[in-house]
Amino acid sequence: MKVLWAPWRIEYIRSPKHDGCIFCDFPKENRDKERLILYRGKHAFVIMNNYPYNPGHVMVAPYRHVANWEELTDEELLEIMKLTQLMIRAIKKAMNPDGFNLGVNLGRVAGAGIDSHVHLHIVPRWNGDTNFMPVIADTKVIPESLEEAYDELKRAIEEVERES
Repeated sequence: MKVLWAPWRIEYIRSPKHDGCIFCDFPKENRDKERLILYRGKHAFVIMNNYPYNPGHVMVAPYRHVANWEELTDEELLEIMKLTQLMIRAIKKAMNPDGFNLGVNLGRVAGAGIDSHVHLHIVPRWNGDTNFMPVIADTKVIPESLEEAYDELKRAIEEVERES
């Protein structure tokens, strides 16, 4: 058996788990950097995934607690798509990925970790980002801290907005 030394994970293991809905509770706390909220719109917001598939993995969610995609209002749907577009531009500027996966997992059986509040995943992809580690060792290596990625994406969002 191979062992991957990752002492920074102990903080997550020992930390208390959130009981409520992160998509409802975190925006109300007004601790955006700590809660990894990158951008706030009128009906929806962008938050980094605390357990990313790749660096720059973010989620776009409505503020309103809604479990079913078909129950989103026109305003929520439009803003989720506009924020997705903004984040794709910002991630391209900051991280220069080769592509993206966009996805919505509706229901636990479909892979939703939080199935009571709809959200859209934006996952940047690079050629070769699937290497031997996940295939052989069943381990994913994320080469950048969440804090560094947050600062990098925050700057890129501001640049993209200035350019628009």
